[in-house]
Amino acid sequence: MTDTARAGATTAPAVGRRSRKKVSAPTGTDRIPKPSQGWYRVKGTDLKLRRVTTILEQGCAKGDALTFWAGNLTAETAMTHLPRLVAASRTPEQRTEAYDWLRRAHVRKKDERGDVGKAVHKLIEAKVLGTPMPEELLDDEELAPFLDHFLRFLEEWQVTFEASEMVVGHEEEGYAGTLDYLLRSHLIAAALSQHLKVEVPPDAVLMGDTKTGGELDVKGVYPEASLQMAAYRKAPVAWLRDGTKVPMPDTFWAGVVLHLRPEGYRLIPAVADDAVYDAFLTVKRNAEWNSGLSKTVIHPALTLPTNNEERAA
Repeated sequence: MTDTARAGATTAPAVGRRSRKKVSAPTGTDRIPKPSQGWYRVKGTDLKLRRVTTILEQGCAKGDALTFWAGNLTAETAMTHLPRLVAASRTPEQRTEAYDWLRRAHVRKKDERGDVGKAVHKLIEAKVLGTPMPEELLDDEELAPFLDHFLRFLEEWQVTFEASEMVVGHEEEGYAGTLDYLLRSHLIAAALSQHLKVEVPPDAVLMGDTKTGGELDVKGVYPEASLQMAAYRKAPVAWLRDGTKVPMPDTFWAGVVLHLRPEGYRLIPAVADDAVYDAFLTVKRNAEWNSGLSKTVIHPALTLPTNNEERAA
């Protein structure tokens, strides 16, 4: 891949319809589809591509894990702030305020983790592309361990990058997304070869993703990561940082998830082959059902006809 490609672009079924209106053709970076409210909008057309992350959120069954996590977090928050809650329970106004605060404990934690994840991704992107790192992030003591462990990962595994934060899309299937990075590492290739019991070429281009949730000794990387990677791998096109639209580079059918935490990191293999892509398409159909048709199939209850002739018939 060219040096230009090394710097990927930073970051459904009303899908696939192109505008017949005459509009001025976008130029430069304006040609890169931009995410907005669950879609990537392709300028110069009315084409909308559903965000891969939105598809996964709407189409994947969450099971009991999320419910138990939210319940445990609420209970932990209540026990930690028990005196405050007991005091608040004595007046109706404070009771309502405390109730609302407590029931949103899981939302606050999710937002907090999301903010950390976004900041870590910005630091990684700057490092990969060789651009200045945002000063406000460099001065954040909470983020420093993440960056240190990322730099250690690069050194220990001798990683080089082909692209970072590059928008990719599949216009026929109606989806798009922003991959974290494409990388090469003969050490990762060798480790994958041993782990998967297949030959991974030393110079193979691998899909890479970074996750910052969970803890190192418990789950923090979930099967949805493989679905996400498979969708990106199978996207036919990509946009470079200058807005040029190019074919998506070929990548090996398994990638890696860098599970990055303040206490260290783990490198998790993730299969993203044809079978996983087929599963993604099933999830995509589930998402389309949940966000569309499912909202139209159940109607209000019937009432007895009021017309005498209709009643008699």
